[in-house]
Amino acid sequence: MEARLNLFENPVAARFVRQLTAANKVLAESTLPAATQELVKLRASQINGCGFCVDMHAKDALHAGETATRLSLVAAWREATVFTDAERAALELAEQGTRIADAAGGVTDEAWQNAAKHYDEEQLGALVSVIALINAFNRGNVMIRQPAGGYQPGQFA
Repeated sequence: MEARLNLFENPVAARFVRQLTAANKVLAESTLPAATQELVKLRASQINGCGFCVDMHAKDALHAGETATRLSLVAAWREATVFTDAERAALELAEQGTRIADAAGGVTDEAWQNAAKHYDEEQLGALVSVIALINAFNRGNVMIRQPAGGYQPGQFA
């Protein structure tokens, strides 16, 4: 399968992707734990059906030392015992922020307050930004049918 559009050769899309990638580097420098960022990216990508991003973030997380057990349980995080309370709060925020159209008010006050118990203002800003950023990547990749399976860690570093 081939993508409908090559994001790296299209003049507008390539500039846009470079900007999104630069935003991702800003987030990597934040105090929000890298493991939490990858879990959130993986969960949003699963919800959005973005195979390319599921592949990328699972491989990046493994490469960074995450366990296969935790990664395989991200989709069932509510029932899994391998996530901290802070990670659970981030995953809940990611789910609600990704499914924003499913709820009349978007993210619930309860989900926000739970996240605020575990993360400071800077980290909350990073968490919101990670969720928004991965959703943008997911939507673009799903629209162009970016194929999954061939990503290698560090490919876009």
